[in-house]
Amino acid sequence: MRARAMTRYAALFGASVLALTGCFAGPTRAPAADVGAAPEFSGTLSILTKFAGDPLSPYFEDLAAAYERKHPGVEVELIQETDQSIKDKTKTLTASGALPDLYFTWAGNWAENFVRGGRAADLTEVIGPDTAWGKTFSRSSLSAFAHDGRYYGIPLYNNGKFMGYDKAAFAKAGVEVPATFEELVDSCADLREAGHEPVAFGNKDGWPALHYLQQLFAYNVPAATREADSHPGTATLDDPGYLTSLRQFKTLVDQCTDTRGGTNGVLYTSAQEAFGRGKAAMYYQEILEFDSTTAGGTLTPENLGIFPLPAPRGAKGDPKVIEGAPEGYFVNARSPRAALAVDFMKFVTEPKNAATLSSPPYGQPSTVVGAVTPRTSSKAVFEGIEQVNKAPALVGWLDMVTAPEVADAWLAGGEALISGGMTPEKVLESVRRASASAK
Repeated sequence: MRARAMTRYAALFGASVLALTGCFAGPTRAPAADVGAAPEFSGTLSILTKFAGDPLSPYFEDLAAAYERKHPGVEVELIQETDQSIKDKTKTLTASGALPDLYFTWAGNWAENFVRGGRAADLTEVIGPDTAWGKTFSRSSLSAFAHDGRYYGIPLYNNGKFMGYDKAAFAKAGVEVPATFEELVDSCADLREAGHEPVAFGNKDGWPALHYLQQLFAYNVPAATREADSHPGTATLDDPGYLTSLRQFKTLVDQCTDTRGGTNGVLYTSAQEAFGRGKAAMYYQEILEFDSTTAGGTLTPENLGIFPLPAPRGAKGDPKVIEGAPEGYFVNARSPRAALAVDFMKFVTEPKNAATLSSPPYGQPSTVVGAVTPRTSSKAVFEGIEQVNKAPALVGWLDMVTAPEVADAWLAGGEALISGGMTPEKVLESVRRASASAK
C-alpha cells in the first residue's frame, strides 16, 4: 500500500493562540479551480482526514489503496488526525499555506471561515443539488456546506448527539429511560447505589462540556435568540435560558459524574471506555461513537440503548431539536489537482463505499441516500440517524457555530464551571466580554 499516514508536526498552534479568522489573509473569493475538468490521473493527491486511530484509520487507507490500483499513476498521501488533533493541524496548515488537496471540515462558522477566506473550491457545478452527484446526497447535508447559494462541501456522514445507556445497568437499578432532564438527574442516585458511575464524562479537551451546554441552550433559549447570539454583531446573550442551562449542567456534573476523578483531566475516550467496560451506566456520545463503544468491551450492541438528552420541564426553547451536523470535506481552491480530488471523493461516496462507512466497525452514517439501513448499520446507528432525520431542526456544535474568540470563552467557562472556579453568572459574563470584543 502506497497510501500512508504522515507524522504530526512537532509543534501545533493552540486555538487560543491561532484563531481561524487570523489564518485567512488573502482573497474573499476562491480562485476558480476547474473542479469540473477531466481529472489527470497522475501525481500525488494529499488528503487530511479525521480518521486516525482504531477502528477508523483503515477506511481511508483501504480506499486510497483501491484508488491507486484503479489509477496506477496516482499516489494518495493521507494525513490522518483525531477529532481533537485535527483542529490544531488544520490551523497550522492554513497559516503556513500548506493545506492539502482535500481536507476535513465541520459545518457552521468553521466551514464559513474557509469559504470566506478563499480556501474552499466552489463545487456547485459538480455537487449542487440538481447535479447527478448532488442528487445522491440528502439535501440537508448539502445545504450545511452552502454559502450564498453556492455549494462548497462534500458531506461524508451525518451526526447527532445522544445519551447512550447500558440496558442491563438500568434494569439492575430499576431505572426507566428518563423523559425529562430532572428525571435523568434523579436516576443517578439509584444507578450509583447499584454499583455504576451514573454518567461517564471526560472533559480534558473542553468540548464535551459544550455539547451538553449547546443541547440545553437549544431547549431553554428560543431558536431565533440563539441564532442572533451566535454572531458577535447581533449577540446580547441576555436570555435567562443561558443561566438556567449553565446551572442545570453544573447539577448534572455534580450529581451524576465522578467528580473525584477530576473530570477536566479525563479524556473523552477514557469516558467512552468506562462506558464500554460496563463501569458507567450512561455516556453522552455522538452517533459516530456508537460502534466504537461496543467494540472490545463488555457492552454489547444489543445492550446499547440511546435517547436524546431529555429536555427540562418548562423549557422555553424547542424540546425536539437534536444537537448535530454533517461533517465533510473541502477541495482546496488553490490545488492544481482539484479535478482529481473531486474524482477521488466521487469514488469514496459510491454506494458500496458509503455502505461500508455506515457499517461496523466504522459506524459513520453516510449522507448518501440509502446507505444507512437496518441491514448495513448497527441498530443504534440506524436508530440515531432516523431520529436525526425526523428532528424538526439540528443545532450545531457550540464551538463551531460562533466566532473563535467566543468559542474559546465557552471552553474556558465550561471547564471553570465544572471545577467550581467560576459561577454560571461569571461564565456568562466572560462569554459576553469575548463576544463584544469579537464584533
